[in-house]
Amino acid sequence: MATAPTAVLPTVTPRADHAAIAGDAAGDAAGDAARTDTDAQDTDRQRKRKGSGKDDADEPTSGLAVLGAAVKEFAIVVGMALVLSFIVKTWLLQAFYIPSGSMENTLLVNDRVIVSKLTPGPLELKRGDIVVFADPGDWVDPPVEEKHGKVATIVRDAMMFVGLLPDDSENHLIKRVIGLPGDHVACCDQGGRLTVNGQPVVEPYLKPGVAPSDQDFDVVVPRGRVWVMGDNRSGSADSRAHLGPENDVRLGSVDERLIVGRAVALVWPLDHLTWLGNPSQTFKDVPAPKPTDAEESPPTDGEPGTDAPTTGGGDVGTEGGG
Repeated sequence: MATAPTAVLPTVTPRADHAAIAGDAAGDAAGDAARTDTDAQDTDRQRKRKGSGKDDADEPTSGLAVLGAAVKEFAIVVGMALVLSFIVKTWLLQAFYIPSGSMENTLLVNDRVIVSKLTPGPLELKRGDIVVFADPGDWVDPPVEEKHGKVATIVRDAMMFVGLLPDDSENHLIKRVIGLPGDHVACCDQGGRLTVNGQPVVEPYLKPGVAPSDQDFDVVVPRGRVWVMGDNRSGSADSRAHLGPENDVRLGSVDERLIVGRAVALVWPLDHLTWLGNPSQTFKDVPAPKPTDAEESPPTDGEPGTDAPTTGGGDVGTEGGG
């Protein structure tokens, strides 16, 4: 009996295997896509770094850049402050110190005052104003020079030049204006009072116990000049002391062009802080001078004008003087 041949059937792959293969392929494709995106991002970063000229090695220097910018800004601010201080000192305000007692008790030794350079000029000079002026000629004794180290001297002079420190040179004085150009000033009347244009004046600013003047005088203030006196009349070498043996009012009066400005405030020490106003009530009844009283008074050779250096001394050190 013959044996039937064995049939060979084709192999069939289960459907589950096809699903697994498909899943592996999809996963590989997703991984490739992710790697492609990462590579693209890295490439973009590299391009940006190259385009900006920066790399990781530059990051530590950013602190130096910030410091440099801060130093530059500081230098600009300091420079502007120095320029502003110089402008203020030259045309507006200047500090002076008081080295003598000639203005007691209004101003005491070592007081500091602020002087406005707008008077005389834009603002009118008035009787009673306290003014700082350059030495008209031999009113101030030669100063005793103080020795400082070279570096200290340079720094000190530079700070005074720009106005950060009061000027301490000794060629300025501080006094009160009693007579304006043309005024007839005399002392004393029967009541022991000073008179201006015939009008007796009561001076509340005088140091207590001090007479209006222990020296008789009778002058007419020349044109372009003022008559000045200290509040401590017994201790002030003012206009009276410089009339000379010939009673020359030109020697005793002060050229208006020598006036640096009007003292407007006492600023140091702080417990002396006060405004230096004008005692307008003292001179309110003084009549105007007669036009014929004023005399022509040409400036003496060598007298500086209003642009004279604003230093202090004698009565004021620039900080103020005597």
